[in-house]
Amino acid sequence: MSGLTIGELAKRAGVNRETIRYYERRRLFARPARTISGYRVFPDDAIDRLRFIKHAQALGFTLEEVRELLGLRLDERSSCEQVRARATRKLADVEAKIAALKRIRRVLGRLIRACEMRRPTAPCPILESLAAPDGRGRKEEVR
Repeated sequence: MSGLTIGELAKRAGVNRETIRYYERRRLFARPARTISGYRVFPDDAIDRLRFIKHAQALGFTLEEVRELLGLRLDERSSCEQVRARATRKLADVEAKIAALKRIRRVLGRLIRACEMRRPTAPCPILESLAAPDGRGRKEEVR
């Protein structure tokens, strides 16, 4: 029986065995054939599939989204437009995360500057902000 053992596949694709087992559990790989002694034997194209998964993840696609992309890749009836739509949604997600990170950077910068300007006896503005109900200012007095 030709093919790749899980160790060979992991080594050639640059991942560890547990990654492959995890992808099997998540149904990103079909159940591989087994040798008489019980070893899994993956087809040679499993390397390409594994690299596809890793490249898609590197672009921020979730494993569920990767499964959809794999389905589109194998479906002769799928169109580039379907893939483009998914990539467009992912780009919108990335842009939203970038905007959120910029807001975080702005707030942290403001808190750090406030901390640098505080008097020695004043409470820490960063801790005060984190303790506030809205995370923005002084916490309300407990009565």
